[in-house]
Amino acid sequence: MGKGYAGIAFTPSVRAEQQRIGSRGRFAEMEQSGRDDSRLGEAERDFLESRESFYLASVGAGGWPYMQHRGGPPGFLRVAPDGTALAFADLSGNRQHVSIGNLAENDRVALFCMDYAGQHRLKLLGRARALTPADAPAWAQDLPTPPRGKVEHVMLAQLAGWEWNCSQHIPKLIPLAEIEAGVRQLAERVAALEAENAALRGG
Repeated sequence: MGKGYAGIAFTPSVRAEQQRIGSRGRFAEMEQSGRDDSRLGEAERDFLESRESFYLASVGAGGWPYMQHRGGPPGFLRVAPDGTALAFADLSGNRQHVSIGNLAENDRVALFCMDYAGQHRLKLLGRARALTPADAPAWAQDLPTPPRGKVEHVMLAQLAGWEWNCSQHIPKLIPLAEIEAGVRQLAERVAALEAENAALRGG
């Protein structure tokens, strides 16, 4: 477990609950001997930059969490070269701008990234800011975007901690593109066998 993640997630009330259920000793040991999670490794980078979607949580002025889905082509979520930050293009949408407004008062965010086919999930905590493309030209040019949609902001999140989670209860869901490719290969194989059988019968 990462020290940064544990330091943020394990508040006094969380530690008290862990003590009550008997898991505090194990997690206390993890906190002391935990890894440095101030930057992302190659495995985390590869995972994040292959995502086509993730969930972004921010906190409103009233203390309520707010969760939004973000999606794009693989690579739309980009990790900084030194592994300490992430960025993605924020496209024009329904114009509510709840996440952007929340960040103006509280820059804390959480990113929840899923791989249903591989049954993996990665949680990240950080502090984010919304920059105009002009204020982040290098990022703006480097971030892939969908064919449609205007880039309104470059969302830049400085990493505070991260943690992989248990895959035990993640349903295994296969992307539609993979299923379609498999069905297409099967149909081509069936057509080839039918042609072969027809040729044999005709001979």
